[in-house]
Amino acid sequence: MHQTERPLRADARRNRESILDSAGELFAAYGSRVEMEQIAQHAGVGTGTLYRHFPNKQALLIAIVRNRFRGLADLARAAEQIGDPGEAFETVLRTYLEAAENDAGFQMAILGSNDLDWEGADAEKAAFRKIIARIIRRGVDSGQLRGDLTVEDFPVISCGIMSTMYFKPSKADWRRHLELVLNGLRAPRP
Repeated sequence: MHQTERPLRADARRNRESILDSAGELFAAYGSRVEMEQIAQHAGVGTGTLYRHFPNKQALLIAIVRNRFRGLADLARAAEQIGDPGEAFETVLRTYLEAAENDAGFQMAILGSNDLDWEGADAEKAAFRKIIARIIRRGVDSGQLRGDLTVEDFPVISCGIMSTMYFKPSKADWRRHLELVLNGLRAPRP
């Protein structure tokens, strides 16, 4: 909500929350195939109410992604408190992927990020990125992570692993891919 907008009435706020909850569930289960009318029905609101809050599926997905990144920032903050820098990085990457594991909508948003207008979720995404950058820097500085690992690598690494979840190639296990990636990111032992 922008600073110039008035706060929502209690009933409108409940409707918005119901829409976001329902859309989150349906996007998580079915990805982009979900229709706005299905979301309205699942939320127990009319399509007019849905479109007053979210003019299109893109706006609704952005709101869901914003909420998701707020939660991911909380996960990253918790991982940042881990004393061991290597374990902190492994924890943040693992919990990020575990949070996305059963959410086809979030996977779709992240993997198709070139198609998504991130303008509505920039602040949340930037807050998450800052925490990730600190975790990576600490891991590199401690000598536990490769010296050439940067925050720019995090989305590439996580998308690579997430694609295993989303596309489900035969006999592929994203957790196995995660372990392979983590082994490659650890600094070589002298």
